Amino acid sequence: MLNDVDYKGDIILNSKYIFITGGVVSGLGKGITAASLGRLLKELGYKVTMQKLDPYINVDPGTMNPCQHGEVFVTDDGTETDLDLGHYERFIDENLSCSSSLTTGKVYSKVIEKERHGDYLGATVQVIPHITNEIKSEIFKLGQDVGDGIVITEIGGTVGDIESLPFLEAIRQVSHDIGKDNVLYIHVTLVPYLEKSQELKSKPTQHSVKELLSLGIQPDVIVCRSQQNISEEIKSKIALFCNTDIDSVIQNCDVNFLYEVPVSLNKGGLTKIVCKKLGLHPKKTLDLSEWQTVIDKFKNATQEVTVALVGKYTSLKDSYLSVSESLLHASTFLNKKLNIQWIPSDDLNSENYENILSSTDGILIPGGFGCRAIEGKLLAIKYARENNIPFFGICLGMQLAVVEFANNVVGLNSANSTEIDPNTPYPVIDLMADQNDISKLGGTMRLGKYLCQLQHDTKAYMAYHSNEVGERHRHRYEFNSKFKDKFESHGMVFSGICKNSNLVEIVELKDHKWFVGVQFHPEFISRPNRPHPLFVEFIRAAAACQTE
Repeated sequence: MLNDVDYKGDIILNSKYIFITGGVVSGLGKGITAASLGRLLKELGYKVTMQKLDPYINVDPGTMNPCQHGEVFVTDDGTETDLDLGHYERFIDENLSCSSSLTTGKVYSKVIEKERHGDYLGATVQVIPHITNEIKSEIFKLGQDVGDGIVITEIGGTVGDIESLPFLEAIRQVSHDIGKDNVLYIHVTLVPYLEKSQELKSKPTQHSVKELLSLGIQPDVIVCRSQQNISEEIKSKIALFCNTDIDSVIQNCDVNFLYEVPVSLNKGGLTKIVCKKLGLHPKKTLDLSEWQTVIDKFKNATQEVTVALVGKYTSLKDSYLSVSESLLHASTFLNKKLNIQWIPSDDLNSENYENILSSTDGILIPGGFGCRAIEGKLLAIKYARENNIPFFGICLGMQLAVVEFANNVVGLNSANSTEIDPNTPYPVIDLMADQNDISKLGGTMRLGKYLCQLQHDTKAYMAYHSNEVGERHRHRYEFNSKFKDKFESHGMVFSGICKNSNLVEIVELKDHKWFVGVQFHPEFISRPNRPHPLFVEFIRAAAACQTE
């Protein structure tokens, strides 16, 4: 058992730990499985928190190309994380923190720092026990935070990856440290369907579980991803060869709507088998009625709303995952059927932009960095402003709305952001003062939650119905307040100001149906059952355009 002095075992033993691994191929939906289980257990009355262990050596994904890794999600405390934390927050409706994201880079950085400090008293520093102990200490911290609740931890990558081995060894040790009754292992794997022979194949699952067993981990539950329903015969075969009972083999078939997964897994018996194996006695009756309402609204929506999402990372839609999910939350809430036009901004030019954008009901420019493909975004903003099309600019989208307005309305020719043109004569968007001397890119931006005060009688205030809101940020550049009076005289409204720093947070146009730009990222706090108010009003305005 654990040493009480090192790990506060008396607190940890009040918690239950669920570890979710994956095999065969990546992209099977471990994160969605984990998030869905978190929602189900929360609906049973348990306190639930979640965590992602990522094997990559980067300290965090903040400097990664979105087209390789997907979006960077940001928590309230300013931690840049993997996109799976966005799924976790949306499903369990809890705000997570830095404790919910652990990478190989973070682990080794901490261990090396301790070694340099002399904390290991001259011992040879090794993967076991020093690296694995560091991983376990981060897992157990969450156990302390949640008290007598449940910690669900997803291990990134697939079983067999070299990078994952220390994490898998660490979670194997957890069972030894705190007792098997407090730990559950769930393995998500693929049961492929061969079209030619019209049959499901269990062999990939068998081999994946065999690989996991070779590392000392016996999965308690096997969740099988498949395009087809898995027969009892296939389940029985998997159970036999994977050394588990048939009730522990749960199918997870493809669904049309992401938020159907918790309902589907519950029907398949996941909730029941998890509670049984962990000795959980539900604190209240499982009630998925609110979740089912969201599903029914999605399925019954008829009026289609088309939103053009113009960005430079559209080749991988996960680059804008939280944005697309927030649009879906809002459209579902309003009983609308969402159609996203994914438009690469470098495809737009002065000859074709009007034709490409002519069929859209609303235009959204998401966040981003760098000067590539800026011209296409500026053309999209110009089209929305001149044609009274609802527009929503997020972070860089807001900054470019300011740049476009400066050039084409205010008359500041060659106005720009210093990120794009350091020599612009009119730096309407400029580097924040506290960013001037920063040389390291990772984790050095304005990150996390800040309070914003709203001006009455504005579109922003009408959306929030509040004097003050808290939103998450991820940026280096800001509106240059030296130009504020000139912009206001031409019809731009500064409807949101940061409470502590007096920085501009929200801009909008007075004489426009709905033209709003925000410096923050509202998509990070939208939920399927509680859509973000700005997304709701954007979709509402876009839908209204069809009836005019």
